[in-house]
Amino acid sequence: MARIKGVDVPNNKRIEIALTYIYGIGRSLSNQILKDAKINKDKKAGDLTNEELVAIRDEVNKYLTEGDLRRETSMNIKTKMEINSYEGTRHKKGLPVRGQRTSRNARTRKGKAVTIANKKK
Repeated sequence: MARIKGVDVPNNKRIEIALTYIYGIGRSLSNQILKDAKINKDKKAGDLTNEELVAIRDEVNKYLTEGDLRRETSMNIKTKMEINSYEGTRHKKGLPVRGQRTSRNARTRKGKAVTIANKKK
């Protein structure tokens, strides 16, 4: 297995897909990295030579991925919570942050639906 940014990418998948196993790299960024490294995106990850792996690693290092990206995201959330912005208070309460409904959805965050006794229909 090839290791890129501390992540084992699967050998049996196309390199375009295998790169998406790295946190912060999606399909479009994966294609951009392969285009810049001049590597065919249909090649299997296990078939890459050492020179191609080095080229991919150099391209991936230009972007914010894995631990650095996770750290930056969590710091942004903590900052919003500290300044008591609307999003920060929603994060504190464990509620949806981006304007979703909470009355009939978001049960994964709010818990099991509670029935109210003697509710008029």
